[in-house]
Amino acid sequence: MKKFLVFFLFLGLSACVTLPPRHSEDLCATFVEKDEWLDDAQKSYQKWGIPIPVIMAIMYQESHYVSDAKPPRPWLLGFIPWFRESSAYGYAQAKDETWDDYQRSTKRFSADRDDFSDAADFIGWYCYISHIKLQISKSDIKNLYLAYHEGHKGYRYKTYLKKAWLSRVADKVSLKAKQFQQQLALCKI
Repeated sequence: MKKFLVFFLFLGLSACVTLPPRHSEDLCATFVEKDEWLDDAQKSYQKWGIPIPVIMAIMYQESHYVSDAKPPRPWLLGFIPWFRESSAYGYAQAKDETWDDYQRSTKRFSADRDDFSDAADFIGWYCYISHIKLQISKSDIKNLYLAYHEGHKGYRYKTYLKKAWLSRVADKVSLKAKQFQQQLALCKI
């Protein structure tokens, strides 16, 4: 009897887990596998004007489409799990404070960071705010990502200039968005 109980408990819990798409490098394959994601990304684009490939490239970089992604946990003395360095969580890797700002600003108090639709809307919102506050073009993927990563204040103070690695990551996000744009243009969805 215990074996059956454990099996059904495991089955029930595994049904709650949202797996990332199998072919996350291919936006068309991703949207075929996760067909509701295209509608969610389009809604964010229509609302905020941030192109779908930009939203998807940022999300790809931040979480590789893992719904409950968290920053790695450091280990004290090599064996004691320690506190995470950031409260970033979910598809968009949004920090607690920034997510709270998003919920207040959009009045979407039930939005969840591990829900794809909410995360896509968040990324669109954040990039739109970057466009308004920092005058970053909606097509300037590299600077939208730098502002996303460093926050608006950090971007304004150019904290990214002290992080050569971050410039390389932003270039990578920009290339991924361009790749996704090319793929999206050829999709037969």
